[in-house]
Amino acid sequence: MAAPLLEVEGLRTTFGSREGTVTAVDGVSFQVEQGETLGIVGESGSGKSVTALSIIGLQRPGRIVGGRVLFKGRDLVKLSRDELREVRGREIAMIFQDPMVSLNPVFSVGWQVAEPLRLHRKLSRRSAFARAIEMLGKVGIPSAARRARDYPYTFSGGMRQRAMIGMGLGNEPQLLIADEPTTALDVTIQAQILDLLKKLSQDFGTATILITHNLGVVAGMCDRVIVMYAGRVVESGPTIDVFKNPKHPYTRGLLGSIPRLDAKRGEPLQAIEGTPPNLARLPAGCAFHPRCPFRVERCSTDTPTLDALGSGRLAACWVTQSGIDLDGN
Repeated sequence: MAAPLLEVEGLRTTFGSREGTVTAVDGVSFQVEQGETLGIVGESGSGKSVTALSIIGLQRPGRIVGGRVLFKGRDLVKLSRDELREVRGREIAMIFQDPMVSLNPVFSVGWQVAEPLRLHRKLSRRSAFARAIEMLGKVGIPSAARRARDYPYTFSGGMRQRAMIGMGLGNEPQLLIADEPTTALDVTIQAQILDLLKKLSQDFGTATILITHNLGVVAGMCDRVIVMYAGRVVESGPTIDVFKNPKHPYTRGLLGSIPRLDAKRGEPLQAIEGTPPNLARLPAGCAFHPRCPFRVERCSTDTPTLDALGSGRLAACWVTQSGIDLDGN
């Protein structure tokens, strides 16, 4: 079998704060195969975005204090800034969260889409701009040759996000990291952007890491899913298996909070009680145990290990490991 395109092993990223050291990413491990779409989900503050930024060395002012990030067998953590810059934007591209502020307002959209092509492919300005127009057309910008000369303020949120996708895919990277690519977009534009990402991933053969709060997006887009809580992976596996039979109470709570078309009229939504923990003062044992309705005595004293459950499933939960069925069957 071919080696995974990306292997993250025991990644730990910390930040200094007035309250002490915050471990935003705590021993995270996962793999991404070539052409695969991996979803990363969790509440705000769970470590999703910092994990993505740590992969490409943009976690500053945070520091990577442990672990490895192997991309095609090469440890990105050990690369110099110049070496990492050669990888970032060419072999690994990232679409950032907010399309409304991701583009520089003082440069034309075409100039910005062409910039990575000039830097990494050493194309002339004319050739890079022609390629930028081609990419804008591929991502669905109408009259791409004319709109490439316009400034970001003339683009809608959906068009800016399309331009960001075109910028990310211009160099035909092997890995695309999309961090909340549909933030601040209405549902119609969200669907268009997600369809575009899926099509372009198929056309270019690009592996994708999709970071989102939207579990419906993960269900429709991702081959596998990772669930994060308090900087740690608490569950992972094939998307269909995780959604059908969650093995961690936190995953079960996330899925239970989604409105369902088959729910009875007036039936209240399920909610996860409490709030995410302060990462500078995590509780002892499992970080989720103060909010967990299934907790057992061991949950408040021992940190659970991420154990294999078969069929590619992993879960870090003493309740599951003790044989308790979360559905009560």
